[in-house]
Amino acid sequence: MSSASADLRTDPSFFALLTGSFSRLVGRPLVPAGTNAAWLYADAPFVCVAHDTQADPRFVYANKAAQARFGYDWDAFVGVPSRLSAQAPERAERQRFLDTVAAQGYVAGYRGLRVKKSGATFWIEDGVVWQLVDHTGTLRGTAAVFSQWTDVE
Repeated sequence: MSSASADLRTDPSFFALLTGSFSRLVGRPLVPAGTNAAWLYADAPFVCVAHDTQADPRFVYANKAAQARFGYDWDAFVGVPSRLSAQAPERAERQRFLDTVAAQGYVAGYRGLRVKKSGATFWIEDGVVWQLVDHTGTLRGTAAVFSQWTDVE
């Protein structure tokens, strides 16, 4: 996961990192039993994104639902600094929130204002944000899921 150029869409190791860390931290499964990386990428009815651990974290994963919600295709989404998913005035609040996630491991019930590629904004409703921690305890990034949002008119 160190390179934004890696194609993690259906990577089984990345899927194991996403689902394993979610299950360990949140205490419930991220995906239904029997599903795989291809399902999470192409068919999941919820947004799933992840960024790396760089000083200015960049998206390394965005499933099809995330691409549709944010208005980017895979090639445009992967590598974008994740801070750009929030408008400038919201970025300090976003960073405070990420600091809380780092301290607690995850936060459920998240609500935050986000911006699409087009500049249109929407509220994430009832999201879960968690740290991507592998089986050795190494931090690999941060991920988020949400299935509810409200467009701002």
